[in-house]
Amino acid sequence: MTQVVVLADTHVGPRSNRRLPDAAYRHLGEADLVLHAGDVTSPDLLHELGGFAPVQAVLGNNDHDLVGILPEVLELGVSGVQVAMVHDSGARVGRAARLHRRFPGADLVVFGHSHEPCAVVGVQGQRLLNPGSSTWRRRARSHTLAVVELADGEVRSLRVVDLD
Repeated sequence: MTQVVVLADTHVGPRSNRRLPDAAYRHLGEADLVLHAGDVTSPDLLHELGGFAPVQAVLGNNDHDLVGILPEVLELGVSGVQVAMVHDSGARVGRAARLHRRFPGADLVVFGHSHEPCAVVGVQGQRLLNPGSSTWRRRARSHTLAVVELADGEVRSLRVVDLD
């Protein structure tokens, strides 16, 4: 079983007073892998997250210091599950079909940008996940991240975790 902690839109860095909440560190301490769906905003946070588990991240629209370091799109296999990750999935309307067209082989598509958590089953059973933001909730009701358990080619569990 691979336990994956999924973050997005943390906006942590020298130009921000945001920091990961203590509750996030409890989950990171149990992670086998960390996925970050963009708007990291600081290489320092990537380094910090790497102290818990290997990190895979994509470029967000506010990741100016990470251009040329992070890819815009990432596709990887984790415990036999095909995972795709992009920061901005576009408008809510038509999202499931659009992501399925873009990543037809993905079992799980991770995205961010809106700061609003979302965990749904899309086209042909494809799982769609936005972990929300652990540091800047905007219109979401709380600060969140996601924990996903993967094994033997299956998404065994997927939950958005309320950090407040």
